[in-house]
Formats: sequence, structure tokens, C-alpha cells
Amino acid sequence: MGIEFHLGSMLNALIYAVMGVVILIACFVAWDKVTPYDLWKEIVEKQNSALAIFAGLMALGIAIIVASAVH
Repeated sequence: MGIEFHLGSMLNALIYAVMGVVILIACFVAWDKVTPYDLWKEIVEKQNSALAIFAGLMALGIAIIVASAVH
């Protein structure tokens, strides 16, 4: 029972993974631009843990949507 390696399948997986990460980052940056406050300043400097949890859940939600769209 040998392991077969398909270069085309590996390349497709790599392209879709990179594309998913780029879409996730673009959506996160767009969400940061739409909100009236600086996300990084609120989370890091003001220690707003509720906003950090919300941002993490928002990123997770976008990641699930992107993963299901790519799959």
C-alpha cells in the first residue's frame, strides 16, 4: 500500500489556503475601517477584553464562511 503524491492536488490546496487567509485578512481590515474606533488601540492599550473576544469570534466566523466557500 503505497502513498501516492499528487502535485496538482497539493498545489490546489496551497492556493486555496493562501486565498482563504488573504480574504480573512481583507475582511478583518475592512471591518476595522468601518468601525468608528481604532481596534488595535482599544484592545492593546485600553485592555478592552470584550472587544478582543468579539474580534476573535468575528474572525472565526469569517474563517468558517471562507472555508465553506473554498471547500
